[in-house]
Amino acid sequence: MRDYIKRFLIAIIMALCISLLFIGGKHSEASMTDENDLKVGWIWPSDGVISDTYGTRHGKHKGIDIAGRLDSPVLAVDDGVVDKSYFSNTYGNVVFVKHPNNLVTVYAHLNTRLVAEGQGIKRGTMIGKMGMTGQATGVHLHFETHQIEWTYEKKYAFDPEKLLGKAEVGDSVQRGVASAGNNVLEASSHVHPIAEERPANKINGNKLAGERKEYIVQVGDTLASIAEKNNLTVKKIKEINRLTSEVIKPKQILIVN
Repeated sequence: MRDYIKRFLIAIIMALCISLLFIGGKHSEASMTDENDLKVGWIWPSDGVISDTYGTRHGKHKGIDIAGRLDSPVLAVDDGVVDKSYFSNTYGNVVFVKHPNNLVTVYAHLNTRLVAEGQGIKRGTMIGKMGMTGQATGVHLHFETHQIEWTYEKKYAFDPEKLLGKAEVGDSVQRGVASAGNNVLEASSHVHPIAEERPANKINGNKLAGERKEYIVQVGDTLASIAEKNNLTVKKIKEINRLTSEVIKPKQILIVN
């Protein structure tokens, strides 16, 4: 009789444990946002060239890398609250931002952090400067996106390009530029001015931002035609904009001085 009661109690305990696991799994699934429902329109966080993409290194690379210049500005891709801002042996100077819809973004290897934990920020806020702190072999921004939360195993990580727009290794990207699907749009009007730069003034469709003269690519433009308009060579434009090919897209912003 005692053995029967003992087995009965064990069976009840096991059933309760399985039920709790099932409920926990359902709760996690409910907290996850369907990728098809994810908000679009994030801005690219920094200037530079894509040097690595999501899922490389046998699936262990859970973000994208943007190689650029030391101390170039790094912007928040959307509104949110700074969840963490600290120095890590691996990430170096790193900032975690919690966004609406249970999304978290990670900005790693920064040379300088400019925001503090608990600080509310807007899309386009300058949160740091690009560097190579932590385990980094060159100056770049390592950028990650996660649903719900960041974990050491990165089990909620997903490809940032689902919200930033598609980019291949070698493609040049510009901070403050938003995307819709695969179409690059002009810089968002919500982007906050960077302290080191003067507000842009438009001159005949071009922009003058500080000492930079910018040209917005039009349909039918080529690098050769843009170079001719601005008394430059194609080689010089590619060098200034860190372009690896002569492929350009309408509404892409090029520096032309």
